[in-house]
Amino acid sequence: MDIRAKLAEQTYLSARPATEATAKPDGPAQVFGEVAQQFAATLQEGEATARAAMAGGADPHALVEALAQTELAVQTAVTLRDKVVEAYQEILRMPV
Repeated sequence: MDIRAKLAEQTYLSARPATEATAKPDGPAQVFGEVAQQFAATLQEGEATARAAMAGGADPHALVEALAQTELAVQTAVTLRDKVVEAYQEILRMPV
């Protein structure tokens, strides 16, 4: 067997698991549930870092980074809520 063919086979076999399809969530409810859990975890991490900074256990850089992540998460949640409300209002305006 040619060494290049063997190398190509090994490369293919090692790359194959990375290209396999991943399991998809069961539906939108599961996706929104996971997003909500990640949002809550981000808020909790930010609060924990803020408490640690107040007690002198965290550096100011970590506090600023945690607050920025928390602010971004809240802004994202507000934007998502606004889009959902806007879509709902559009549905209500549709003629039946």
